[in-house]
Amino acid sequence: MHEFSIVNALLDLCEKNAKENSASQVLKVEIKIGKLSGIEPHLLKTAFDTFKEGTLCENAELLMHLQDLVLYCSTCKSESVLEKNEFYCPKCNSVEVSVLDGEEMYLMRLEME
Repeated sequence: MHEFSIVNALLDLCEKNAKENSASQVLKVEIKIGKLSGIEPHLLKTAFDTFKEGTLCENAELLMHLQDLVLYCSTCKSESVLEKNEFYCPKCNSVEVSVLDGEEMYLMRLEME
């Protein structure tokens, strides 16, 4: 379960930002998780709730936004949101596509006091 190491890195990043902004605690952690990131949201939530104890995020709420896979087609020059993990353009059926979004996890916003 790599979610535990991801949460440790996320908590470190939250604490660093809180200290840099002279905050006494983090109230809300908002992240975006790509559907192809390999991260299981329910496991991430469990790990976050477990490991936040004793940190500046102890009372923080974790908000997760799931990001669909977005492709760019170099043949028809269009962007598409995929419903399935099928790597071809749904408009022209070309396989000349690249991923624009949906593979990463991002820390989007922190609410601190």
